[in-house]
Amino acid sequence: MCLAAPSLVVAVAGGMATTECFGQRREVSLLLMDEQVAVGDYVLVQAGGFAFERMDVVRAQAALALMEDLLSHDDAARRWGEAP
Repeated sequence: MCLAAPSLVVAVAGGMATTECFGQRREVSLLLMDEQVAVGDYVLVQAGGFAFERMDVVRAQAALALMEDLLSHDDAARRWGEAP
């Protein structure tokens, strides 16, 4: 299973975008996108580095806040399916 975190588009040029997520930047391909992507948009990115979906800003920011909250807990709290 793959979990895609929403990534903020900070630059677009030549079919590629520079995205930022949790302080890390990376170049991603826009080849799979069927709509225009602009700076300020949020996109979901596959493990191979291809953006595949543009996200609503409110939904993207809510997902990032939830992920940040989950990551702030200690390891025991992040073990799914295990009783404490």
